[in-house]
Amino acid sequence: MAERILVTGGAGYIGSHCVLQLAEAGYEPVVIDNLRNAARGPGALPESLQRVQRIAQTPIAFQELDITDGAALRKLFSTHRFSAVMHFAGLKAVGESVRRPLEYYNVNLTGTIRLLEAMEAYSVRNIVFSSSATVYGDPQYLPLDEKHPVGGCTNPYGKSKYFIEEMIQDLCKAEKGWNAILLRYFNPIGAHESGMIGEDPQGIPNNLMPYVAQVAVGRQEFLSVFGNDYETADGTGIRDYIHVVDLAKGHIAALKKLKENCGCKIYNLGTGTGYSVLQMVQAMEKASGREVGAESLTPVVLSACLGSPHDSVGALCRALAAPCPTVMLSLQIKYKITGRREGDVAACYANPELAERELGWKAAFGLDKMCEDLWRWQLQNPTGYSKN
Repeated sequence: MAERILVTGGAGYIGSHCVLQLAEAGYEPVVIDNLRNAARGPGALPESLQRVQRIAQTPIAFQELDITDGAALRKLFSTHRFSAVMHFAGLKAVGESVRRPLEYYNVNLTGTIRLLEAMEAYSVRNIVFSSSATVYGDPQYLPLDEKHPVGGCTNPYGKSKYFIEEMIQDLCKAEKGWNAILLRYFNPIGAHESGMIGEDPQGIPNNLMPYVAQVAVGRQEFLSVFGNDYETADGTGIRDYIHVVDLAKGHIAALKKLKENCGCKIYNLGTGTGYSVLQMVQAMEKASGREVGAESLTPVVLSACLGSPHDSVGALCRALAAPCPTVMLSLQIKYKITGRREGDVAACYANPELAERELGWKAAFGLDKMCEDLWRWQLQNPTGYSKN
């Protein structure tokens, strides 16, 4: 019988990719999500999970549920026998957390406490937690390994992840039957290669690459680059970007590690390579410079790619349809330099060697693949999961 895994926040960007990996690996994922950052579908399932079902060719169990609702969580645990939990649910935008700290502490901390209480009540003592490299704060050295000091976080989002890590570690020390793996993500980008699932921020994107992608298809006018006076090669911030599918596979490796009764373990999930904001913009421009069928593009994409005003797109489509079945897209992504964003650091990239040694996991995809898959997702879904 397949192991049943509870996935909190499983309708979101990272969660949905992990649900797909779980299904393809033979597990039985059960997803809960309050749909704050996920699109509803026409039926009971969120749109992302409907598409996961189609890719995996297997049904996905889902319940709309908020993890701060302790009674609902206990009822869920009373009706399922879970072997482990993957915990993604929570608020996750650095800038927003600076503006709304109490909301971040309430949702992320209270929700995790309610989840851990329900797990303890029903003797489910294996958890993989979606943490973040923001727990390292302003780096004292690079690349960041798991021994780097933590807790000097520069924003409430990072602090909430740090506090949760501390709670889980304390629980594992107090209760010897608990096993936990804390995965410190760097910056997940990209999408499944099918283009069917990807990142679909509800509202204006808070993270760099979905914003860049929306500029590329005309949903946003330009990218604001927060600061060009950092001590980096081009003055813009440097981050370690990892393909979301690589990240999802890291969760499967972590789930297998729990079988060893490993206690509490911490791993970085990153590539070990840092790229600046402007390098990422250039990589996205490169990814867009390839042939695609003009007839498959929506007017907003054609307008963004070819520089045509919206009112002339119909004529452009007709002109392209017969003599030119494909069009070479080569976007120039507009950006403006603005002031630094509070809570950001100059550079942050991983030393991922521990995960490779102990989990047998290593990121397989490079920057070109990340941007190509992100561009495919955005081309096929210029307005995200809503109707194109």
